Amino acid sequence: MGKVSVIVYITVALLVLFLISHSPKKHSGHNRHRRLKLRSSFSFSNPTRHEPVPFDPLVADIERRREDRQWEKQYLEHTHPEFTDDHAPAHESQPEWEDFMNAEDYLNDEEKFNVTSRLVLLFPKIDVDPADGFVTENELTEWNLDQAAKEVLHRSMREMETHDKNHDGFVSFAEYEPPSWVKNDNNSFGYNMGWWKEEHFNASDADGDGLLNITEFNDFLHPADSKNPKLLNWLCKEEVRERDTDRDGKVNFEEFFHGLFDLVRNYDEEDHNSSHPSHDSLESPAKRLFSQLDKDGDRLLSDEELLPIIGKIHPSERYYAKQQADYIITQADSDKDGRLSLIEMIENPYVFYSAIFSEDEDEDDYEYHDEFR
Repeated sequence: MGKVSVIVYITVALLVLFLISHSPKKHSGHNRHRRLKLRSSFSFSNPTRHEPVPFDPLVADIERRREDRQWEKQYLEHTHPEFTDDHAPAHESQPEWEDFMNAEDYLNDEEKFNVTSRLVLLFPKIDVDPADGFVTENELTEWNLDQAAKEVLHRSMREMETHDKNHDGFVSFAEYEPPSWVKNDNNSFGYNMGWWKEEHFNASDADGDGLLNITEFNDFLHPADSKNPKLLNWLCKEEVRERDTDRDGKVNFEEFFHGLFDLVRNYDEEDHNSSHPSHDSLESPAKRLFSQLDKDGDRLLSDEELLPIIGKIHPSERYYAKQQADYIITQADSDKDGRLSLIEMIENPYVFYSAIFSEDEDEDDYEYHDEFR
């Protein structure tokens, strides 16, 4: 009986809200000041920088189309510098999205892209565990994580095209070359930590055949999300190598306290606006954690002993997906019960189409930014 009630409730709610979404007065007081924009902030010069993912798969698809055109242009310039935009082969056979639709005008045209209708459509796809008429933090995290995984894999497949010189579906170390942002800046974080060297490549090669398939190549580019033990151990070794200032092969307390502990503490902190504690107040919890990690009691941390916290030093996509879910629920949860109803989502539509964690942009720029701060 309970399941039937839930189904009836959702069916009625969807029908009513669908009708409301097509009202000609919909959002009449809001759209004058809000305009959805596509992101253009993905960094081709440093693709390891984390960017938030779109909430709506349709928006993600439009962004990927635009991003792919930028990538194709840069790839062509890199591999065939003799070609210009006017003389690129098959250029005419690849029409641009704007040739048949201005994407941002489409997103801001309620007849074509109605935000309320999109939320009504997406709600039951998110509300699945259980399907009870509410979206929880966990359900929203899983949704965000799924969107992120698709975006990451798409970029990895595109990158693989660049490096798979013989087009056999695999990348060898001989085929791979470090990205230009590494080669042009030997002082970069990635270069110093050996992120693009043979040891990293071999650690990503889970089956040990000397080649990376798409799964292994995806892990190579995004080791924090890998389940490959060799790659996680490599990450720990690189942390020791980077932090080991006295070059004794391990991390002492001072080396741990000045850097690694801050990363762990930031990961564990729920309130990112909390005041910064003093150096003295941090030393005691740092010593406790150091002692817990120091299994052999030699007052030094080996790479194996860093393994329990490597996921906090290098957060995975799940961490960012949860962070984005927490933010959205905080903004849209009107009755403060820790979950979202469809009505709450519809009453706060731009939270889902402007959520980001950067505070660097102007308030007038609504390129996936929180315009309510």
